Amino acid sequence: MLTLKIPVQNIEATRQIVLNHKIIDFDYKIKVENGFGHIPIKEGTDEDVLSKVMEECKEEIIKQNENYTIEIMDLSQDDDLETVKRFPRSITELLKDKLSEEEIEELKKSFDIIGDVVIVEIPEDLEAHKKEIGQATLQFTKRKTVYMKKSAVKGVTRVRELELIAGEDNPITIHKEHGTRLKLDVKNVYFSPRLATERKRVQEATNDGEEILDMFAGIGPFPIVIAHEKNVNITAVDINEYAIKYLNENIKLNKLAPAAHITAICGDTNEVALNELKGKKFDRLIMNLPGLAPGFLDLAVSLCKDGGVIHYYEFSDGFSQGIERAQIACEKQNKEVEILNTRKVKSSSPGMWHVAIDCKVTEKNKKRLKKIIKKII
Repeated sequence: MLTLKIPVQNIEATRQIVLNHKIIDFDYKIKVENGFGHIPIKEGTDEDVLSKVMEECKEEIIKQNENYTIEIMDLSQDDDLETVKRFPRSITELLKDKLSEEEIEELKKSFDIIGDVVIVEIPEDLEAHKKEIGQATLQFTKRKTVYMKKSAVKGVTRVRELELIAGEDNPITIHKEHGTRLKLDVKNVYFSPRLATERKRVQEATNDGEEILDMFAGIGPFPIVIAHEKNVNITAVDINEYAIKYLNENIKLNKLAPAAHITAICGDTNEVALNELKGKKFDRLIMNLPGLAPGFLDLAVSLCKDGGVIHYYEFSDGFSQGIERAQIACEKQNKEVEILNTRKVKSSSPGMWHVAIDCKVTEKNKKRLKKIIKKII
């Protein structure tokens, strides 16, 4: 390995001249030992160029230091320079020598990072390269485990099949979000890191002292994020026993607001409403089960206090369908709905969205009475 050996105090001045001539080898670090520095030179550098650089260094630097010396050194195997660790900027960069440009284009480079676990979606025609894709993902994200999606989220417990394609087979991890820690098993519960902004949005809309029901709580990301900052009383329900197990662990794992409390209940929300929640009403309800939420709207309206808010989620190409459903559900119970906000949370498939509709529910008769009193006054 060719280097230029110069006094250590002249490393930077020499390096600038070498840089100007574009012959420095950036794959290696400058070595310093015994009062001298060794600047690595690109392999194959023309001797005339090298001689010109040395002369320029002597002429420029000797003006400031007459003791300046420069010589070409060929470091032996024992004195090899330390290589520079370079980190790829994308998975595409890591895969460029393994897949064609067309295959890389086809590959969905989006992935979910959950704690130390990465979950990737690989098109069927690229599954032959799943190991290379897994290793590239592991290297790029610097996580411990990479799983490939083998199925869509399915069933009332909302789990999907996963296949290990790189790293260690450990589905249990702790995900950090908005100052909280969420422990989970990615093989046995559903969790989406892409809803972090939505969870923060609901937390900011919440007021101290509220009674809240999360009808499909999972491992508790909404309750934990809310109760971390707000003094509220949250009832969190889920039918998946694994989810409730981790929800209870997460309650202990996190420091909640001084007067915050979370109660975890395992069961079907319809049955829980008839038993544990009988006679209760809530200021705020969270319905983040977009595939099945429409079937629970009537129940949510019945559990909502006068003036309470329902955060309703569904899969749709827009908002009109969800708004109409909320209006019908309220009409059945002699209530009115005011749409406070609508937003597209994330894309679920081409042309379809995971949408959010915030609904304020009020009693019809009370609303009319207020209007009459206002007119009289």
